[in-house]
Amino acid sequence: MLDIAFHQAAGLHSFTPQSELRVVAVASQDNAGTGLETLWQICASLQRLGYPVVVLDGTAQETDEYPGLLHLLQQAPWNEGVSLNMGAMASSLAVIPAAKGLLRISREASRNETAPLPCLLPYFRTYGLIVLHAPAATLGPLLTHTATVPLVVMGDGSAGVLTSYKSLKQIAVHTGLPCMVAALLRGTTPAERRKTQHALMTLQDCAERHLGGPVRTTTIATQNPQDLQRLALQLLENAGTISESLTALPPSNLTAMPAHFVRSH
Repeated sequence: MLDIAFHQAAGLHSFTPQSELRVVAVASQDNAGTGLETLWQICASLQRLGYPVVVLDGTAQETDEYPGLLHLLQQAPWNEGVSLNMGAMASSLAVIPAAKGLLRISREASRNETAPLPCLLPYFRTYGLIVLHAPAATLGPLLTHTATVPLVVMGDGSAGVLTSYKSLKQIAVHTGLPCMVAALLRGTTPAERRKTQHALMTLQDCAERHLGGPVRTTTIATQNPQDLQRLALQLLENAGTISESLTALPPSNLTAMPAHFVRSH
């Protein structure tokens, strides 16, 4: 009876903990097929672990025919009727086109000097995990206020090393965050394993020399379900969180960032 709120329920609500939403970031590559199938397998593993997953796909443009994040942001988040008609894109895994919406979030956060991701919470609070899948140049500004460790999937050959290094640099410039790099092993021959390990060592050397910090790497055999589950668990433990009470993290560089990569399971 002595609550100072406008009604008793509001007073009780002020004591309830704010919900948090985990965020995983996966840098897309110029070759759309590189690592994309692995991403869906990882998301399936996370859902089997009990985490409802929504993928905000920053490589797909929202349109009137295929609405996405931009359309959600244009609606009031407290409207319980807010939903997307995904049409033919609907599936057991929620994948939402988000290229324009993520760009809008970055611009508004930069203009208002606020954290970018908390605005997503009212729209996706019913999910357990958001997966941001976008080019590194898009991910960088979005992750400035999180402790999320982004995943970079390295493609084959020297081109894969160069593309991965470019992604590491773009993310480091904006956030100072280290990344985890996963090299996909298509076969099981010793020669292929040696080639993959050499590529990862080259990438690590470049990152330490030019970006000022170590990079966590792992090799994933795409035909091995245990490897895919291990990567899913690593991403889950390296996920950041967003909440309505999120406070800004100070910017830092790779050298000053304490190592917080998970070890192999």
